[in-house]
Amino acid sequence: MEKRKQTVVKLAQTALLAALCFVSFTFLQIKIPMPGGDATSLHIGNAFCVLGALLLGGWYGGLAGAIGMTIADVLDPIYIVGAPKTFVLKLCIGLIVGLVAHRIGKINESTDKKYASVAGLGFNVIADPLVGYFYKQYILGQPQQMAEVLAKWSTATTFVNAVVSTILVAVLYNALRPVLLKSGMLQIVRKAEEVKI
Repeated sequence: MEKRKQTVVKLAQTALLAALCFVSFTFLQIKIPMPGGDATSLHIGNAFCVLGALLLGGWYGGLAGAIGMTIADVLDPIYIVGAPKTFVLKLCIGLIVGLVAHRIGKINESTDKKYASVAGLGFNVIADPLVGYFYKQYILGQPQQMAEVLAKWSTATTFVNAVVSTILVAVLYNALRPVLLKSGMLQIVRKAEEVKI
C-alpha cells in the first residue's frame, strides 16, 4: 500500500481511538465531586490512549488520548480549566507506552505488553496528581489546602483507573491484534512504527 494511503489509514485509526477516549471519559465515568466545585473521576479513557500507542505507536496513541480527552474536558464545565494539562499528560502517556512497547520491548516480537501499559499508566499515577497540584495552585490560583485535597483524591482515583485500564488494554489488545493482522492493517502499522515511536 502506498505511503499516502498508510497515512490516511493511520489518521482514521487515531480518530477512532480519540473518539473512544472521548466517549469513555464523557459517558462512562463516575465523577467524584470535590470541595470548591472541582472533581476527580473514575474512568477508562486512558485505556484507549494506551491501546492506541500499542497498536499505532506512541505518537498516534498519545495524540488520540490527548485530542479525545481534551475535547471531553473542554465540553465539561468542571474540567474545562484542566484541558491544557490533560492534553500534555495524555500525549506523554502515549509517547511513554510507545517508547517502552515498540523501541525497548519490541512488542511485535514479544507476547508481553503489560509492562508497556504499566509504564505509561504508572507515569500518569505520579504525574497527574503532581502536575495537577502545581497547575491548580500556581496557574489557576487555588488555595494550597484545596489543591492538596484534590491531589490526594486524584492519586487514589488515578491508581484505580490505571489498574482497570491495564487489565482492559490487555484484553482488548489480545482480541484486536489477530483481527488487525488478518486484515493487513497491523502490517501497515508495523512498517510505520519503525519510523515513529
